[in-house]
Amino acid sequence: MAADRVHSHHIATWVWLVVLMLVGVFATVLPLDRSVIVGLIFAVATVKAALVARNYMHLKSENWLIYAIAVIPVLLAVAMTFVLYWDVLRHY
Repeated sequence: MAADRVHSHHIATWVWLVVLMLVGVFATVLPLDRSVIVGLIFAVATVKAALVARNYMHLKSENWLIYAIAVIPVLLAVAMTFVLYWDVLRHY
């Protein structure tokens, strides 16, 4: 019984990953500003990475230290992105 539940959970996660991939691919044809499309693609990629880490890398059953080790570099990358964003915009 538990194996069937785990299997159906993995299938549901896979379906979400496929849907999010399609959202990312079709975001390029939306009539939006380029920066909004890029932001949408990055947001979708972040959600997909969280799904993979949580479900396939079994992070949901780990303690808080593993989350800290995983989250701190992500927060640093986000901070660097915000800090460098305005510098990149000045060059365009």
